[in-house]
Amino acid sequence: MKISEKLAALRSAMKAHKVDAYLIPSSDPHQSEYLADHWKSRQWISGFSGSAGTVVVTQGHAGLWTDSRYFIQAEEQLKDSGIELHKLTIPHTPEHLTWLKESLPEGSVAGLDGRLFSVGQIRAIAKQFYNKKIDLNTDTDLIGQIWKDRPPMPQSPVFQHDVKYTGKTIEEKLQQVRERMKAAYYLVSTLDDIAWLFNLRGTDVDCNPVFYAYSIIGKEAAYLFIELSKVSPAIKADLNKSGVILKPYGTAEDFLKNLAEGNIQIDLASTSNQFYNALDKDKILEGENIVAHLKAIKNEVEIGHIHQAMRKDGAALVQLFRWLEKEVKQRPIPEAEVAEKLIGFHKAQGDYFGESFDAIVGYNANGAIVHYRATFGACANIQPEGILLLDSGGQYLDGTTDITRTIALSRPSDEQKRDFTLVLKGMINLTLARFPKGTTGVQLDTLARQYLWQHHYNYGHGTGHGVGFFLSVHEPPQGFSPVANTPRSSIPIEPGMLTSNEPGLYKAGQYGIRIENLVLCVKDGEENEFAQFYKFETVTLFPIDTNLVEKSMLSVEELAWLNAYHAEVFEKLAPLLNEEETTWLKNRCAKI
Repeated sequence: MKISEKLAALRSAMKAHKVDAYLIPSSDPHQSEYLADHWKSRQWISGFSGSAGTVVVTQGHAGLWTDSRYFIQAEEQLKDSGIELHKLTIPHTPEHLTWLKESLPEGSVAGLDGRLFSVGQIRAIAKQFYNKKIDLNTDTDLIGQIWKDRPPMPQSPVFQHDVKYTGKTIEEKLQQVRERMKAAYYLVSTLDDIAWLFNLRGTDVDCNPVFYAYSIIGKEAAYLFIELSKVSPAIKADLNKSGVILKPYGTAEDFLKNLAEGNIQIDLASTSNQFYNALDKDKILEGENIVAHLKAIKNEVEIGHIHQAMRKDGAALVQLFRWLEKEVKQRPIPEAEVAEKLIGFHKAQGDYFGESFDAIVGYNANGAIVHYRATFGACANIQPEGILLLDSGGQYLDGTTDITRTIALSRPSDEQKRDFTLVLKGMINLTLARFPKGTTGVQLDTLARQYLWQHHYNYGHGTGHGVGFFLSVHEPPQGFSPVANTPRSSIPIEPGMLTSNEPGLYKAGQYGIRIENLVLCVKDGEENEFAQFYKFETVTLFPIDTNLVEKSMLSVEELAWLNAYHAEVFEKLAPLLNEEETTWLKNRCAKI
């Protein structure tokens, strides 16, 4: 079906169900960011493949609301679709609801699939619509009615993530959860939380080693709701020994309805509205996402493995960039070929499982498209001139990586060096931050933007996100964000949290610059009369292109950090490389 035909079918279904507006999010019943093909409803209806955005359809209008990371991509993919791009002024805000409230007359009905919205989201929508007397129908799966060739739910088997990597057994993790529970039961809906809790991984979602499941934790037993065919007899036996009872995936809702006694704790941000409606409201205790916080604090075993994963990832990048520098002098190289080549270098590393996301290879103007994805036949050819941005990551049994480097393929202009150095200064100054316990991401975010602001520059994305351990590359709850009222920006940064530090500058039609390292929060000395202070330890290992650095713009402290970082990179990566690769790395890590 063409987009126009899909919209026509949806509008016909809306009329039949007496719905005046229909909301289609980027989500699944587990409030996931990355989705199995079965749940890519927004992409199917619009043709827009970015990971964030909401489509709203009325009888007279269809619109996509997304943030600045996707403006250029959305403009291209929505062309001639009949869907208008609405650019969010503030990321992750419900500006589509404001539009609906202003566009719909009183007494209108807005419909949505309540499985795809959290309880918190539904409450926010209802609050927006209350004064306008717009009714909300949360039990309307219209996409399911018109998507005739919808992909089935994934059925791949799960596998165990060995305790030698995880550092904690299932029993130990369940005990941690139970110690924090304030009710008889606790509902876990988020896929990466479930994978972490049961030391299991899967392949249901591209680039994310997770599987579709729910869990309900009781004081004595833990229930895992999963397609039983995914679990081998050996894994089932191990789970049973840990006090885990398996139930079919589709029975979780009925199980909740039939709980005879005891209340249940839920997290409003991760529990779907459908599950909430299945519960006896007198039994609900609203609380925090216990597992997300436990998972965010990496233990010492995990941290040790993370360092190993970073070394392997750095070695693969040395091999890639060395190949690229030689090959680009011989022929133009499609951006997509660089991404493909990197997969090969990643695969050669031990314990490799897959990519943590599709690599972003942006040459010159394409680097300004924040979440650009190159495809053969529709990408730029890299020449031995200009600027290349590469944002990549791997999934290893011993960790998840995410790194961005911007390199010059020829002598850069003064403007390019200035822009790059402004971004670098911000990245370094956030890295060097020392801050008291309780400091949140929104307080630290400005450190990365301050030098860009002085030149009236900015970037539309957050400065950083949490990163999982052989899990999601975008892991809640913490992050660095300029928006004060988001969950990510209001979470205190704590020791053990692994977070990206990735300021950028994007000049549409020219080039994009981003420099990204992962930083681990650690204690900074002992607690004193003022507070316990924390700092960051950089775990990413790969040189920063000093050809793009304007040395005169760096402070003494910034220059010292850069040279010390390069010395560490060389020391830790050289043992993994052959003689020619080591020579290449030594030149890139030379003191300036």
